[in-house]
Amino acid sequence: MDGIFLQQLVNGLTLGSVYGLIAIGYTMVYGIIGMINFAHGEVYMISAYLAAISLALLAYFGIESFPLLMLGTLLFTIVVTGVYGFTIERIAYRPLRNSARLAPLISAIGISLILQNYAQISQGARQQGVPTLLEGAVRLDVGSGFVQLTYTKIFILVAAFAGMALLTYVIKYTKLGRMCRATQQDRKMASILGINTDRVISYVFVIGAVMAALAGVLITLNYGTFDFYAGFIIGIKAFTAAVLGGIGSLPGAMLGGIILGVSESLFSGLINTDYKDVFSFSLLVLILIFRPQGLLGRPLVAKV
Repeated sequence: MDGIFLQQLVNGLTLGSVYGLIAIGYTMVYGIIGMINFAHGEVYMISAYLAAISLALLAYFGIESFPLLMLGTLLFTIVVTGVYGFTIERIAYRPLRNSARLAPLISAIGISLILQNYAQISQGARQQGVPTLLEGAVRLDVGSGFVQLTYTKIFILVAAFAGMALLTYVIKYTKLGRMCRATQQDRKMASILGINTDRVISYVFVIGAVMAALAGVLITLNYGTFDFYAGFIIGIKAFTAAVLGGIGSLPGAMLGGIILGVSESLFSGLINTDYKDVFSFSLLVLILIFRPQGLLGRPLVAKV
């Protein structure tokens, strides 16, 4: 039982770290403009296709080294996915910035459907896949059982937490991060002080897309398969993670992703895999009943 528990814990940390990466995109956009980018799951889906295309192109030109494959794939996927994030903000959000709050939400749902159908038409409706690129595993004996850490899972954990650490540094210690925090606190005052808030909002969409691109590459490596509908399910899970941790809080998005991934994995391995989603959303409901702002979110204070 100890081996099974620890194995599921490792699996949950791997999955949860990726949930956290995608949840960051939701929470950053919400923190800046107070809206949910419901096309964000499809941005992740596009990044999975881009990762597969990049791997195929690099293999075609004879590149077989794993570090070079990953470097080229990450650079290509991050850059192109960042362009998608920038374009979504310019098309679906900026023209509607001063309209009714419901209009950008509907626009984002429309972009989500467009990206789904675009991927289906251009890449086909069948599942796509990539081969395992990193063979091997580390096996640790635990009591009467064992825990197996594949090199792919180790790479995913390291890459995910490195991405989170880099983003945290950017937000806390760079000029761009200070502009993002100022725009989040008071967009009008930030504009008065000389910050181009429209540009900052575009940067935030690009940053969210970059984190989704990193998640897309990592999940593609881990599972090896994806399709045009992959963004919907994992997008809902990542949104749940963002709400669970406290929408608008970067540490909350990371924490919510880890909690959701670990709870899903433990429930699947120890109880029943058929109802893991029911358990995850039930956990969310319970937490929101007793702490509506999420685990690390700030409580709303009514203005007098």
